[in-house]
Amino acid sequence: MTFIILVPLLPLLAAIILAFGTRSSQTRRAKIAAYPIGAAFLGALVTLWLIATQGPLTIRFYDPSSLAMLAFPMGFYIDRLSAVMMVLIAGVGTIVYVYSVGYMYQDPNDRRYLALIALTTCVLLCMVSSANLMMLFLFWQVLSYMLYLLAHNHAHTATLEGAFRTFTLLRVGDVAFLFGLVLAHQLFGTLEFQALFAKAAESPVTLTPLPGIEIGGATAVTLLLFIGAMSKSAQFPIHIWLPRSLYAPTPVTALLHAGIINAGGFLINRLAPLYGLSPTTLHVAFVVGMLTAVLGATMMLTQNDIKKTLGFSTIGQMGYMIMECGLGAFSLAVFHLLAHGLFKATVFLNCGNVIHKARQEPEFPQTNHVAEKEEFSRLTWATGFLTTLLIPLVILLVSHGVLQIPLRDSQGTVIFLFFIWVTSSQAILTLIRLRAVASWKVSAAMLLILLFVVFVYLFAVESFTAFLYPNPEEVASYFQAAALPNWLFDGLIGGTALIIILGWFYIYAQAHGQTMWMPGWVQGLRIRLYVLFMNRLYVDELYQALGRGVMCVVHRIDKRDTRWS
Repeated sequence: MTFIILVPLLPLLAAIILAFGTRSSQTRRAKIAAYPIGAAFLGALVTLWLIATQGPLTIRFYDPSSLAMLAFPMGFYIDRLSAVMMVLIAGVGTIVYVYSVGYMYQDPNDRRYLALIALTTCVLLCMVSSANLMMLFLFWQVLSYMLYLLAHNHAHTATLEGAFRTFTLLRVGDVAFLFGLVLAHQLFGTLEFQALFAKAAESPVTLTPLPGIEIGGATAVTLLLFIGAMSKSAQFPIHIWLPRSLYAPTPVTALLHAGIINAGGFLINRLAPLYGLSPTTLHVAFVVGMLTAVLGATMMLTQNDIKKTLGFSTIGQMGYMIMECGLGAFSLAVFHLLAHGLFKATVFLNCGNVIHKARQEPEFPQTNHVAEKEEFSRLTWATGFLTTLLIPLVILLVSHGVLQIPLRDSQGTVIFLFFIWVTSSQAILTLIRLRAVASWKVSAAMLLILLFVVFVYLFAVESFTAFLYPNPEEVASYFQAAALPNWLFDGLIGGTALIIILGWFYIYAQAHGQTMWMPGWVQGLRIRLYVLFMNRLYVDELYQALGRGVMCVVHRIDKRDTRWS
């Protein structure tokens, strides 16, 4: 028990080592502080093994039955989800800290910066191991303040404005989170996770906010908490704080995009039994996530700044993760969260090198003219096209015949299988543009990618789902609660499949210098849409206009009050 308690507190020890001492010993203390953070990562690995073999652990420094103690309900509840998140946070935090020691050594305020990195790692570890919803909310709030402080260079006008906007917009989600927390305690009388889930399932509550309108208690609570998750995970339309936070040092953006922004996905997964009681909230999460994924990816393609491109990529991926939660695929969302966190941390830590090289070489990245002139390979195209078409057939035959899965009665299984197909097809579509490689090598790489993606997703479906949610009935209940109407589900599946197949014909036609006939107004619409997405849908300008309008109203009210007094 003592060992597990030390894991979240070791980064705090590192922050204390950095905060106190003379300037002359700062370099030595910065190197020493890396050891407690690294020890936290090793401790997280051991914790994961202990929790996996011995079951969840609960440590409370309060009495749950005493209302007087609920003001500071400090404790730890570590299950398999918490342990997995602790490994991710401590691992990324260790890498970011060690990288930052050399990256920020010339900054005059590097001691404060490194201490904030260590302190943020401590806050994240405490948040994911919180014993109850109140403690989770307290560290959720602290994390919002840390995002403001981590901007670091507050003397820079754009950095200060971005930090202030981040702080302001996160308040929207934090207030909704607070309302959801208060409503949950009022309706169910507890904020302990397991007791909350049990009481919500045993005694459903119906609310009547307006005459003739009824809403379930679980739905009201989860909707409010989902707004909090939307703000932290940068979901549309509360996403604009993330691109403005990119003025922070590169290691901060790595920690942000690999750890902090996952807080929304963790919150939904932590409260999965409660969300499973509200199909309405799951449908809302699906719509918001899908909209964010599409808009984030589209805006990413039109940006000309590497950090903004990566920022909108993260927004799209977070939308993808929230969409998976809305479909009831909670384990797949966690798997996606882990993979994206490791990938995006690596990319952000390396984008500084790319920016530095681009400044030295104005023509970087250089265009490979030889590759552009190489002839189109029919073998490569045919391999990718046939493989893409055969994937769903093979998967359906294996699932229905060998695994004996009733696909017509299981949307959840179809969702997993469809994700396998879409991901592998997109990877193969991207690979076909590597014209500089011999066609047979590209064809072989396509088949290897197919096998790799199928294996990884099957691992996520079978092993990771069984690890996080050992009860198959619980997993089935989530998919059942998130089930969409058949016409909508079939339309989404069919529409996405049609887009992928048309993409292959578009590549074939483009490679042969052919174009698909389109009405004249379509080209004009494409240009307008490009400008619209390049300017990020003008959401920033809309928020500024809204802010000016609110301030005008406040000033008028203030003048009236002054005149009346």
